[in-house]
Amino acid sequence: MQYFSTRGAGPVTLDDALRLGIASDGGLFLPEQLPTFSVSDFDGAETIPQVAHVLLGPFFVGSSLLDDLDAILEETFSFPIPATPLPIEGHDVSLLELYHGPTVAFKDVGAGFLAACLSRLEGDVDDPLTILVATSGDTGGAVAAAFDERPGMRVVVLFPDGRVSDRQAHQLSCWSDNVVSLKVEGSFDDCQALVKGAMANKALSSAHRFSSANSINIGRLLPQSTYYADASIRHYRRTGNKPAFIIPTGNLGNAFACIMAREMGLPIGPIILATNANRTIADYFETLQWLPRASLQTLASAMDVGDPSNMERLRHMVGEADVLREQLGVLAVDDEQIRETLRKDFAEFGFATCPHTATASYTLRELDEATLDAHDWILVATAHPAKFETIVEPLIGETVPVPEELAVLLERPARAISIEPTLAALAKVLA
Repeated sequence: MQYFSTRGAGPVTLDDALRLGIASDGGLFLPEQLPTFSVSDFDGAETIPQVAHVLLGPFFVGSSLLDDLDAILEETFSFPIPATPLPIEGHDVSLLELYHGPTVAFKDVGAGFLAACLSRLEGDVDDPLTILVATSGDTGGAVAAAFDERPGMRVVVLFPDGRVSDRQAHQLSCWSDNVVSLKVEGSFDDCQALVKGAMANKALSSAHRFSSANSINIGRLLPQSTYYADASIRHYRRTGNKPAFIIPTGNLGNAFACIMAREMGLPIGPIILATNANRTIADYFETLQWLPRASLQTLASAMDVGDPSNMERLRHMVGEADVLREQLGVLAVDDEQIRETLRKDFAEFGFATCPHTATASYTLRELDEATLDAHDWILVATAHPAKFETIVEPLIGETVPVPEELAVLLERPARAISIEPTLAALAKVLA
């Protein structure tokens, strides 16, 4: 299969799309066409790696990684992704727990997959590949964990100083010598602009062999589509119903992966996007005008994005706002609503959720009765609440147990370099 830029450049192979991260014309790679499936195509696929083998096999046709696909998938899906039923009387609602990986956030899936692929393609000790990653909280830690101590690979993590939780900041900065952590004096959008600017700079790209591990890289989205395929197939086999999904989203990568799975014929019903107070997507659906803006700092920090990159993919694949809003719902949730929901979730579910997941459960509670009754629902839980203990614990009045994966990381020493949000400052560190 070949891959083309949303702006026209291409074609390239999957190997090159993974290596490059972003197309030569600044666009984002998409496959030339999406394969289509029916539920029966997954007969006999009982585990997530087995589902992934069926789903992702067509994307690897023509790739040098095809023979390694099963090994890549076993590495990627080495932890459980359960759908836990929620005690909501009269309704079939579950929580898709994407936070059981090494950094207890959903980004572990895409980052692990990308590391497994790129280390096989580009692990050159003498001339390492440099992975640039901008993060609003969780991506950088997941990418650093996935590439930590991999020979021939270097990771540069850029995160907005003071705009992530203390535990997130530690996770972004506690790795080996092949990971460089940079505290950027600005917002996530500044970090993302630096990554895009560096990758578009021919001199820097030539000197450092850049690739990206943000969701601008198609290698992040392919495995994320898999857990939506798996969850929807399991639900459909159990009930005969196509579940609806409510997905917390910032840069639109995780949501786009679900939309892509539905476009491929998986049994997925309505999809609702839950954002925080950064209303760029919600306003686009309402006004039909795409107006990116500076991001606001919120309690759901990993979703603090004012210019979501993957909207370019979504508009290219599905259509503009007048088409999109017929196929997707969206609700923006502010900080006070997140606080209220964190209290309700703990009281009603019997366990804590994180501020990002709370945007999904708030959205569920805001549905009108007819919509709620019309579907079974899967809420997407994107991170473990222990990463946000300073927000969650005062609201619920209890300590959130720290999972073993996070406890191990918090014991490691951390270090980070502070830089201004300029390409010159980034170039100096890289040199």
